Amino acid sequence: MHLSEITHPNQLHGLSIRQLQQIAHQIRDKHLQTVAATGGHLGPGLGVVELTLALYQTLDLDRDKVIWDVGHQAYPHKLLTGRYSDFHTLRQKDGVAGYLKRCENKFDHFGAGHASTSISAALGMALARDLKGEKFKAVAVIGDGALTGGMALEAINHAGHLPKTNLLVVLNDNEMSISPNVGAIPRYLNKMRLSPPVQFIKDNFEEQVKHIPFVGESLSPELDRIKEGMKRLAVPKVGAVFEELGFTYMGPVDGHNLEELIATFQQAHQMTGPVLVHVVTTKGKGYEIAEKDQVGYHAQNPFNVSTGKAIPSNKPKPPAYAKVFSHTLVKLAEQNPKIVGITAAMATGTGLDKLQTKLPNQYIDVGIAEQHAITLAAGLACEGMRPVAAIYSTFLQRAYDQIIHDVCIQNLPVFFCLDRAGIVGADGPTHQGMYDIAYLRCIPNMVVMAPKDEAELQRMVVTGINHTSGPISMRFPRGNGHGVPLMEEGWEPLEIGKGEILRQGDDVLIVGYGTMVYPGMQAAEILSEHGIEATVINARFVKPLDTELILPLAKQIGRVVTLEEGCLMGGFGSAVAEALMDADVLVPVKRIGVPDILVDHATPDQSFAALGLSSRQIAETVLEAFFKKQAAAAVV
Repeated sequence: MHLSEITHPNQLHGLSIRQLQQIAHQIRDKHLQTVAATGGHLGPGLGVVELTLALYQTLDLDRDKVIWDVGHQAYPHKLLTGRYSDFHTLRQKDGVAGYLKRCENKFDHFGAGHASTSISAALGMALARDLKGEKFKAVAVIGDGALTGGMALEAINHAGHLPKTNLLVVLNDNEMSISPNVGAIPRYLNKMRLSPPVQFIKDNFEEQVKHIPFVGESLSPELDRIKEGMKRLAVPKVGAVFEELGFTYMGPVDGHNLEELIATFQQAHQMTGPVLVHVVTTKGKGYEIAEKDQVGYHAQNPFNVSTGKAIPSNKPKPPAYAKVFSHTLVKLAEQNPKIVGITAAMATGTGLDKLQTKLPNQYIDVGIAEQHAITLAAGLACEGMRPVAAIYSTFLQRAYDQIIHDVCIQNLPVFFCLDRAGIVGADGPTHQGMYDIAYLRCIPNMVVMAPKDEAELQRMVVTGINHTSGPISMRFPRGNGHGVPLMEEGWEPLEIGKGEILRQGDDVLIVGYGTMVYPGMQAAEILSEHGIEATVINARFVKPLDTELILPLAKQIGRVVTLEEGCLMGGFGSAVAEALMDADVLVPVKRIGVPDILVDHATPDQSFAALGLSSRQIAETVLEAFFKKQAAAAVV
């Protein structure tokens, strides 16, 4: 059977080990060739090919449910569930999503782009099953990196308290999240990984006892108890910890040995109560380049399979915002030993790997634990340090209570740096940084700012470090800057709450925030071609908003347009409209941003066009809103 013929995972039933090995090879080849062409997550899926095949051969997927944590490790799952023919569209507009989506396929039982959710979801399904009197297996597949997340540990704690609830947790242990794992749990797992296989000890003991004359058979009733005692002696602390928490522990199992995996899963399915199968895998398995660089090949832009090198762009690009951020932070940290950078398992993504290399004592990686990261930062701030929490916008959502309860209520000077704010492209709705403007500006004591370009980002980093009277946040986008000149040192902090006028005109006031300032300037030039002159403001701050600048101009000009790369509900435009209303400046306002929808996976340019956020579309919207005669005559 060829992989292309598999449209239902139950077609794996009855296949021989040799046939499964052939399919495993085909999955890796299709996975590798597709990601090389489209870009996407590479290492995670390559590591779980045999795990997926063995698990699915032992389940009835018309009935049983498998919940994959995060989802980027589930590319083999997608290839086995009817998406082979469309897999070349991976992460492209209207194509196969890079994560699991309930609306995409009936075998995607739970969507997830953030880690540590699978055990909770699978336990919820298992409890629902029992309440309804149904019969199906609930399986959660979680990585050892995701297991460092507090939510996963909370779910394990709950499941272990339910000895009659059947639940299988498969721990995919590859020593990695995106960056190398940190913390006590991965360290214990490593001890387990290096220990002699427990099953080998147990099986050999049983075999030896059976051959004792006149004794072997008579020991049969006691054999299980003796074996359990030997297991306790042989299993290092991690296995014992899981068993003390109420799980039956099995493993470690070679995650690339199909026979061993199938036998273990079949045995696990026969047990009652919560069971944890510890599977040891190699991230990037089967592609030597990815095996040797598991961090770099966690995800890749399109690349050459034979060399592993990224396909070069035709044009040189300005430096990425994350690179400018990390370079500036390192320069400042070299001069100020109180600066401490904090990441939640995203050192390379946020650029803090540069701080780790240069100043390791001023760098902290907490693992996939955003809640802990923020309260840790609060504790550092209590002792006079300058904590810089560099976390993606979408991941900071996970620590919202800690932002309010531990930082803002106590008015502690934590500097939040939100990378990947706004539209992120192919990762889709779970990763779009749409909500940080709205969810941060409503919290007392918080300062909220965003740079228009990479040079202003440098000044905002200085501003954030210098702001010691309370919490402050800065958002910046994924991708490259505008190519404006950068400074190596001597950056001046910005005055908190002060914007700037970039262009003057009498017909319409355009107030841009962050990444939308440049499109606003370009839209103003297009409007000028139609005899409409705009004043353009770079707001810089949504909180405190520069009402001293905005309100008089709004009253004078009489037409206001706001621009933001974020949700309109409660966002920057809402802040401007509220300020105008509170000051009784009752002028028409057109808010341009992301409406109340989920932004699906596509290229950023495609998303911008679909949302009407290109400079030409902004000009068209302004014409239609305020200048209908010019709009009718315009050929824009």
